[in-house]
Amino acid sequence: RFRVLQPSAKAITEALESALTLPAPPKRIESFDISHIQGSDTVASMVVWENGGMKKSQYRKFIIRGEWGNDDFASMREAVGRRYQRLLAEKAAMPGLILIDGGLGQLRAAAEALEKLEIINQPVAAIAKKEEILYVLGQEDEPIRLPRHSPLLHLIQQIRDETHRFAVTFHRQRRSQRT
Repeated sequence: RFRVLQPSAKAITEALESALTLPAPPKRIESFDISHIQGSDTVASMVVWENGGMKKSQYRKFIIRGEWGNDDFASMREAVGRRYQRLLAEKAAMPGLILIDGGLGQLRAAAEALEKLEIINQPVAAIAKKEEILYVLGQEDEPIRLPRHSPLLHLIQQIRDETHRFAVTFHRQRRSQRT
């Protein structure tokens, strides 16, 4: 019964392409989140969803080096900038979609980091907690609200929640090491 209800990875990526008006179905999604307590021990995390599943071996942690305090936007700029600067240096392929945990501010911060690296036409979206609204870069005026029971929304929430879990776990680890 569950296999019938669960759409395939291909169906989900095609639905994601359609819903977010992406140039192609995303085979790889990289998701970012920031974690800190009042600006101390700020860290970022990146998780990877690829071809229908999470790729834990490709998760990345970032210790935020800048003294940004609790400025999530500057921290997001730093994490996204460092990730894709490295990808460019390695001449690796860009993901089909970059997903940011946060709202418009975090989306714009990530876009600024990509712009600084001269990465254009890269699909970027952000999902705001609580409201579960999706903001797509270039279409910020028209936020997307997916149906509550949509498998697409569940996938995006699953990726976002895993990114958040990974960031919080790393933050707790750093904080306990410091103390």
